[in-house]
Amino acid sequence: MRDAATAAGATVLGAHFHGFGNRMGVTGVVLLAESHLSVHTWPESGYAAFDIFMCGELQPRIALKLLASAMDPVRSEVQEVRRG
Repeated sequence: MRDAATAAGATVLGAHFHGFGNRMGVTGVVLLAESHLSVHTWPESGYAAFDIFMCGELQPRIALKLLASAMDPVRSEVQEVRRG
């Protein structure tokens, strides 16, 4: 997620991830000067949800492409919400 944020042009300020135990999910956030990326996973359901929030001239689609490549999902859905 750090690499995806950096590739999109963001400034990474920090990150925190919490694993819920062996074979359990992970929740995490990468804090950006320009907003954040977050992830929540449910491996028992084969599901992961990423949020990519970026402002300014950043390129969130680059972050999305790198995350999708790293996860290699069987199926994915993308919802883009423009703000402002």
